[in-house]
Amino acid sequence: MDTHFRPVALEHASRLINHGPTVLVTSAFGGRRNVMAAAWSMPVEFTPPRIAVVIDKATFTRELAMASGAFGVCIPGAALVDVVYAVGSESGRAVDKFAKHGIEAVPGSVLGVPLIESGCSAWLECRLIREPHAEDTYDTCFAEVVAAAADERIFASGHWSVRDDNLALHTLHHLGAGHFVRGSGVLRAKPL
Repeated sequence: MDTHFRPVALEHASRLINHGPTVLVTSAFGGRRNVMAAAWSMPVEFTPPRIAVVIDKATFTRELAMASGAFGVCIPGAALVDVVYAVGSESGRAVDKFAKHGIEAVPGSVLGVPLIESGCSAWLECRLIREPHAEDTYDTCFAEVVAAAADERIFASGHWSVRDDNLALHTLHHLGAGHFVRGSGVLRAKPL
């Protein structure tokens, strides 16, 4: 386990994704696991913390998440840009993308989903909220966050701290066609 990761109070869990980073969605069931990149995720409720993530119905990640009722959302740092692009560009049905790309995972403390700490700024362990009327129609999945942790070098006491000395952990934001921007250059608003 990465020694810089610390638990995040669930009332602050939505802050881990409310700035729109590209995320890695992890899932496992029946001895199989997968990881994929997702550009669309967002908090939808504060208490209990709930999120929405677009996971295409045709993906192996979605299949495993539906079978297990759980998934992980890991927020990769800029140092993982090549890994993010690779796992977002290939299917995991025929290959274990964790093994192929040397991605180490730790089991979540509540649901046991594979979570990525090395190179990530944070993770959320999520219990799928079943939406039977929508599961065959929409790609959006809703989940309750049951555990969260972040690397204290970039997120502590409920707040992001984006600095020059933690560039490798700055979040990624997908622009399309393999192009990403790094979440940097924080501006602090002043009262008018």
